[in-house]
Amino acid sequence: MLNSGVHQTGFHHKRSQLVANYRMPALGLALCVLMLGVLGQAQSPAQNPAAVAKPVSEMAGPKSNAAAPAGPPASGAASGAAAGAAALSDIIVDVNEVIVPVTVTDSKGRFISNLEKKDFEVYDEGVKQEIGFFSRERNQPIVAGILLDLSNSSRTQWKNFQEATTELALTLLPGKDKYSGYLIGYGNKAELMIDTTSDSEPFVTKLRDLKPGGGAALFDAIYMACTTRSLVKGEPFEPRRVIVVIGDGSDNSSNKTLDQVLELAQKNLVTIYGISTTSYGFISEGDANLRRLAEETGGRVEYPLQNVYKNVQGFLSRPSDEGNLAFKVGTGGFTAAISGAIIDTIANVAGEITTQYILRYIPGSAESPEKINEKNAGKVFRQLNVKVALPDVTVRARKGYYPSKP
Repeated sequence: MLNSGVHQTGFHHKRSQLVANYRMPALGLALCVLMLGVLGQAQSPAQNPAAVAKPVSEMAGPKSNAAAPAGPPASGAASGAAAGAAALSDIIVDVNEVIVPVTVTDSKGRFISNLEKKDFEVYDEGVKQEIGFFSRERNQPIVAGILLDLSNSSRTQWKNFQEATTELALTLLPGKDKYSGYLIGYGNKAELMIDTTSDSEPFVTKLRDLKPGGGAALFDAIYMACTTRSLVKGEPFEPRRVIVVIGDGSDNSSNKTLDQVLELAQKNLVTIYGISTTSYGFISEGDANLRRLAEETGGRVEYPLQNVYKNVQGFLSRPSDEGNLAFKVGTGGFTAAISGAIIDTIANVAGEITTQYILRYIPGSAESPEKINEKNAGKVFRQLNVKVALPDVTVRARKGYYPSKP
């Protein structure tokens, strides 16, 4: 206002001179109107600084809908933009769309891939839901976290699973942008070895130099996968979030517990798969951990080394001078059987991850929102049940979810 005051004083002084001298009255009047208009325009920005235009990113705020710091109320156009951004933010937070990846197999474990939307029913806390989105496309976008056990328990078959992990990375990351992955190794502690990328080459290089030893911090590795890595735009819907644990499920070094990381995985809509490294004839105490993590998030566990002899004739019916061995020594039969089992496992897991049925719905869409919300008032974890209108099939889907906080 200081500059405006100076201009006004000069203007009044000139007008006095013009009137006193009675010179050019018409010119004086025109000059008066012109200067008043200029002064009015010069005053507007100073009187309403909030009206200055801002970049769209500043007005809309971050996509995470984080609360903006408190400040003075905006006026004019700025207040309208802020109100619009706030309304949009409210809509995004309140609408809680649930994504449910589903796998359907027949009595022999073969995938059923020709089902339609009408074949599925989804129940949220026992209330049937209206499926708003359905997809059975192949090669679906994913972000796959590979969690590799580097503990002493991996030493026996380390060479095989080192190669299996490399093969999995090459299969899941063919070089296209819609496929991303990251690598976490866990021994005495979890370490993010490769952050989220679409390039499989860093995996090949890193895995070549790894060596096992020490304890197992599996739960900390899952926590790291859900909290530490870089995110990809569109998660967790497109791409979906998947974790593949290559290990025996044991944990003796984590700060986190099984219940803590399972809840975190469910909140982050992560599906967990397991490739067990437990050898034929052995039992792992951690197998129950691996099974629970997979089953409650909609995944499953593969046991490649437990089925090494499934296509081999019983050794007791084939006596030989070298001893009753399933594979004749020196033929390489056992090594070939292990490699074949691991390759089949990688193919099964990779194929299922990228070809599941994807269902989405908004809770309460089939019945009134008041009814389902009233029924589940105060409920933290919601139970899910997916049914398929076919006999003798197995349906795998997450067992529940945690609603987003408003």
